[in-house]
Amino acid sequence: MGLKVWLAEVRVPFLLLTPDIVTFGTALAWFRGYFNPWLFAVTVVGALLLHIAVNVLNDYFDYVGGVDLLTRRTPFSGGSGILPAGLLSPKSVYFLGVASLLGGLAVGAYLALAVGPWVLALGLVGAATAYLYTPVLTKLGVGELSTGLNFGPLMVLGAYYVQTGRMDLEGFLAGIPVGLLVANLLLLNEFPDIEADARGGRRTIPILVGRPAAARIFAAVHVLAFLSLAALVASGVLPAGALLGLVGAFPAFKAVSGALRHSEEIEALVPFMAANVQAVLITPLLATV
Repeated sequence: MGLKVWLAEVRVPFLLLTPDIVTFGTALAWFRGYFNPWLFAVTVVGALLLHIAVNVLNDYFDYVGGVDLLTRRTPFSGGSGILPAGLLSPKSVYFLGVASLLGGLAVGAYLALAVGPWVLALGLVGAATAYLYTPVLTKLGVGELSTGLNFGPLMVLGAYYVQTGRMDLEGFLAGIPVGLLVANLLLLNEFPDIEADARGGRRTIPILVGRPAAARIFAAVHVLAFLSLAALVASGVLPAGALLGLVGAFPAFKAVSGALRHSEEIEALVPFMAANVQAVLITPLLATV
């Protein structure tokens, strides 16, 4: 199959989130007087490989579990659609996922030799989450939590550690707003999949409490995300310039208002899912500036 199919399978637009977050963690280290451009580039590559593994293995496990055949696909949810369309074989997709996972761990091993062992430990947590997310974690009801933790505090801390060689609490705390936003990205994207996910044995927040209540949780988490960003600046963990990230509250407000009004209307919800993606991407980006 052509390159275009493989790029669709890894869902390239969704990968923008990872360099965004790694840059945010690296900027915190730079603010403290540490920056190595080579290590930054290597960190981005390793994190991207693990993110690719998440996307691809999620597609694979959803397909073999039958969820992909029931999913109500939107531009922001429901997987790539490559396997249900028969454009790639499940075996080749699984191989890509595992290869990306191992590649990410290899990068982590290199960084461990260059900086210290904690980066590999964080990478192992990320790799385990990537592999177990669909078949285990979503069925235990911790999918949103594990995603927010890995793409928030742990990824920010990892990027910070690579630059500084220190496992400081501030590196973890700085990732909390990002983690809340990423968890919320997943939460809203679960709304269209509630029926398919339930039949697949998943226990997502919309399944457990229903879409209207999940929309209220979504609103509360967004409020917490931006309040935590302001609090981290006020406490000195983040520099004052990070307040630029509050600009992300504008698309977030649009996403929240749409979710509260259209939680049961999936077609009407799509533009607000787009606004949610914008909020998640621009908040750490502007906070970095």
